[in-house]
This record gives sequence, structure tokens and C-alpha cells, in this order.
Amino acid sequence: MISVKWLGRSASVFALVTMVSPFFAAQAQEKDNAARFGALESILDVSLSPDGNHLAFVEQGVKRERRLFVVDTAAGAAPRQILSSDGGAGGNLSWCGWVTNVRLACQTFMRDDVRGYIMAATNIVAVDATGANLRVLSKRRNDRSLYSDFRGGSVIDWSASDNGSLLMTRSYVPENNTGTRIASSAEGLGVDRIDSVSGMARRVQAPNRDAVFYLSDGHGNVRVMASQGYSSTTGQLDPIIRFFYRSKDGDAWKSLSQSDIVAEDGFWPTAIDPATDRVFGFGKIDGRKAVLAMALDGSGAISTIYTHPDVDVDGVIRIGRNGRIVGVSYATDRREAVMTDAPLAKMTSALSKALGGKQVVIVDASADESRYLVRAESDTDPGAYYLFNPKAQELRPLLASREQLADTTLSPVKAVNYPAADGTMVPGYLTLPPGRKDAKGLPAIVMPHGGPSARDEWGFDWLAQYFAQSGYAVLQPNYRGSSGYGDQWYQNNGFQSWRIAVGDIADGGRWLVSSQGADPARLSIVGWSYGGYAALQSGVLAPDLFKAIVAIAPVTDLQQLKDEESRTGAARISARFIGSGPHIREGSPAQNADAIKVPVLMFHGSFDQNVDISQSRTMKRALEGKGKRVELIEYPELAHSLETGEARSDMLRKISAFLPH
Repeated sequence: MISVKWLGRSASVFALVTMVSPFFAAQAQEKDNAARFGALESILDVSLSPDGNHLAFVEQGVKRERRLFVVDTAAGAAPRQILSSDGGAGGNLSWCGWVTNVRLACQTFMRDDVRGYIMAATNIVAVDATGANLRVLSKRRNDRSLYSDFRGGSVIDWSASDNGSLLMTRSYVPENNTGTRIASSAEGLGVDRIDSVSGMARRVQAPNRDAVFYLSDGHGNVRVMASQGYSSTTGQLDPIIRFFYRSKDGDAWKSLSQSDIVAEDGFWPTAIDPATDRVFGFGKIDGRKAVLAMALDGSGAISTIYTHPDVDVDGVIRIGRNGRIVGVSYATDRREAVMTDAPLAKMTSALSKALGGKQVVIVDASADESRYLVRAESDTDPGAYYLFNPKAQELRPLLASREQLADTTLSPVKAVNYPAADGTMVPGYLTLPPGRKDAKGLPAIVMPHGGPSARDEWGFDWLAQYFAQSGYAVLQPNYRGSSGYGDQWYQNNGFQSWRIAVGDIADGGRWLVSSQGADPARLSIVGWSYGGYAALQSGVLAPDLFKAIVAIAPVTDLQQLKDEESRTGAARISARFIGSGPHIREGSPAQNADAIKVPVLMFHGSFDQNVDISQSRTMKRALEGKGKRVELIEYPELAHSLETGEARSDMLRKISAFLPH
């Protein structure tokens, strides 16, 4: 078990910069970089009690073990373990939050292979801060249920902390009425008020078959419902999400907006501001995502909260038990926060300055906001949690996110731009080995991100830092096909526009050699998920560029991906996202294995729900059939992220042995 170090000492916010480092000094460890960088974050989740006097945190340990601790925030207090899970039949802890000062609600999560299908299930449970009185809050099934529904629901409102109740979504399944007069006909996702102690439930919103989520105003009122149509004939989901609202008087549902999942068009509500009776959400202005607000008074009036001329505005910042909206965020070279709450803007700016310019995020707050739980991090700091008391101007370090790296000098991450073949400047991030100012003569790695509807951001990245620590220059390109830069940059996504996306990635490798002086004989590519797809497809598009290819959980055959998606009900969505035409074959590395000239190493978890492990197996067969050098490492019962430190460390060791040094 990885032991988490509790750092309950006080410090003045103005003196903290010189005091933090000794607090985080770890005991001497064996210099096993694969084990240290491959280890999961020590802390998975942290929350602050309503009175600000108690902290709950979920620690990640060996294999899939997780433990829930509760500790008083007073200096010198010792954490108390109250729950543990190992990822087995009982599931695993995902997060925990405070219902009252003495009671917690937690989500558990599990996966299993059911007749060849990887299924996931969640539950919400409640437990006393002493570890007593464990109770399941999710809707339970019985032997009369007509089918299985593994959705355990979610907490949508924590505001009623005085009486120990929660506003939760719960999933209802109709029952067989044979031999009984009390069979339930309720079906779909509804909202209930749950007493976390007794488990007694009161219906707030009747179940709706097509509902997928609800939004509360943070004061116990359900104001927005999202629905997604589903055809019982074809078994496929509608790519359009429809949103409905009701007035603050709680009348009938009325149409609000709709959003196309594939095109990401339309207004997508995300948070309600009860003070102005508006819902904040995302919509596009000039092809870029912006934060908008729509009135909930029936007028349909829309106002622009914040837009950026170069990038998507993709975050709404909320704090407290009521989910108060206090700002927005976006990423240019770095993640930026625009705080609409002036006192919080001043506070976070002062904290960032006191912590040496690190990015500061408010994680939680006491009910009266007299205390804040904050996280600070940077490219060279994996992150740490602090308790801040504004009145006393006291900042107390609590927990290090990755204690295993506390004594490791990490590499600064530099934002760069490089030219693609057509002259387009492609943004990305360059990480060099500690102490190096340039990449001259170094082995180098291009590391495309997953998605493709994603982007890399400035900050700590355990994989890039591991390779830099191992002596490599690492480039993380935000190639065309990445999200975050608007529709024009996104193109038709990285599958339909694969030549542009993979071309940009390959051009990043050429730039490392031609402009940065990296050794062309030791240039490799490593990618995860879509990044793994791009790594393999780069061997088709530019077979002489990279000398080794590593693909983790990759897509390898686009037609196979469409077929797999149809089995999960996403055929209509994937048909539009992946498309049809020559690119299905031309853009599938498994269909073009004969073009790949260099050794290939792949990794995949057998319980991967994002990309089925059959994708890697297909690629392995295709390469072997062409007489190519290929190895596939399979990790039993692990998901897309390979969520154990043991598996990740093993993977890092195998990659290091495989890549040219």
C-alpha cells in the first residue's frame, strides 16, 4: 500500500513559498523511475465538510485498492480509515462527498465481462464519518425486473446538508406483474430526495425513459432535463440531445434547446444561476465554443457570458454546496480562469503568487465559504492540496498528489509552434530532459494525444515527464483534428481528416530533427487511444520517419470500430463521426500493415470499454501476416487507462527496453 503523508501544519500565505518544499520532502526511495512515474496519483478525490472542520480523501494503493480516510483539519490530527475497496465484486471507490458534517456519500464503480461484453455498473452509498451505517442509496433491482440497468445514479444537489438528504438521479426498471399487484411500471431516469441515513426516498421528478441527466439550481429545484431518444427496434441512440426546462414555480417541462453530439452544435446547458433565473452553457460563436446564458422565463433570451477569439471557452467554474457560478475557463498555451466573482479572483491570484505562480484551482469550500480546499500545480509540480482560511490569511498544506515524485526534479514544459507541410503553424508542448536547454543529439518522441476530440494542455504529464527523465525530448502536438481551437482547426475530426491530423503529427517529428537537432536515428512515436491510432497510421503515411512505434489501447480498423459501436447502441452516432468512403480502408492501419517498416509494440487492457481489445489483436494479426515485428502486451481486467500502478510501471519498463536510446 502506498502510504499517503498527512501534512497538517500551518503557514502564513505570505511565507509559504519558502516553507512548502521541506513539508513535501519524502523518504529516500530506490531510483526506479518506471515505478515512481507509473504509480497512480496518491490521492484520487478530496472533499471538505460543510463546517470546514473535516476532510475526506480517497487514497489509491497497490493494484486496484482504494481507501477512504477522514481527518480533522486541525493541526496534528491523524487520518482515520473508514472504508476500503479492491475493485473486486464489491466495486471500487470513485469519489466521496460530505452530506453533513458526520455523513458521507460515495460512488462505487465496477466492470465485468458478461458473455463477451464489458459491462460497467455504479452505485451511490452513504456511510458515517466513523465508518458505520453503510447504506446503498441507488435504486435496487429485484427478481421481477424486466431487464438490467447498471446506472447507479448521481448526486445533483448537495445543498440540504441540515437534514442529511440528497437530491439524486435514480434509474427505474419496470417489473413483471405476474403473481403480484404491486409491480412497478416506472421506467427511466428520475430524481428522488434521499435520506442518506434511513435510505427513505421521496420522488421529486418522475422517471423518464429517455432522460440522461438533470440539472438542479443548487437549492433543491430540478430545472433542466436532458433526453436522448432510443429506438427499441434498432437498439440505437439518437445523436441529438434535447433539453427541457421548467420555471421556478415547477410547472410542466418546456423545450429549451437541442445539441448535436457529433457536430457539437446548439446550446448545451451545464449550470443554473438561480439569482438571475438563467442556465449557463456552451454554444458556438464564429465556430468557437463560448459560454452563453439562456433565460428560464420562457423568453428564450440568450446572452454571451464569455468568448475568446482564438480558442474554445470550455469550462464553467462553480464552488460551494450550492454550485455557485464564479467564473469560466479556457486554454491557450496555458489554462486560464476568468473569475466573475471579484473577491475570489483576488484570492486565487494572491494564492498563485504566494505559491510561485502555480495554477490554483478551488476544489471545495465550507458551506459559509470561510475555508477553501485548493489544489496548486504546475508543469514541474504534480499538485498538492491546501486548506486556506481567508480571514486568518493561513494556508495549510495537506496532501501531495504524487508523493512518489516529491524528491524528483521534473522538466519544464515549453509551449512551441512548428510548421506543417502546408505552412500551417501547429501548436504543441516540448519537454526536455532535466537540465537540458535544447534537443541537439537527443533521442526524441512524438506523443500525440487521444481523442481525437481532445487537446493537450500545459502542466504535469506523467508519461511525458517519464520519457524526459529517461533522456528523451518529447513533443506533444495539438494537431489539426484536436478540439479546443474551434471548428476550422477541428476539421472533420481526426478519423475523417486523418491525412491532415497524422500529417501534422509526422511533421512534428520532422521539426524535432530539422529545427531542434534531435537524432533522426532515434526518433520514435508513442500514443494512447487515438494517439495510438495516429502512431500506427504514421507508419503508413511516413514509413521512414519514426524508428519505433508504441500504441497503447489503439483504434486500428475503422470499419471494425463502426461495427463495435453498433453493438453498444451508437451506430447512428459513429456512422456520422467516423463516416464512410475510401478513408475507412486508407485510414485503417490494420488494412495497411504492409506499409509499416518499423517494430511495433502495443498494450491493451482486456476490460477496455473505450476501445475494444480486439482492435489491438486485429493489428497484431495483420502485422504478423505481413512478417512484421510486433508484440502485444495484454493486461487482464484493466480498462482504457490501465488503472494500476503495477501495470503502468510494467508498461514503462517494456517501452524503455523497446525504444532506441
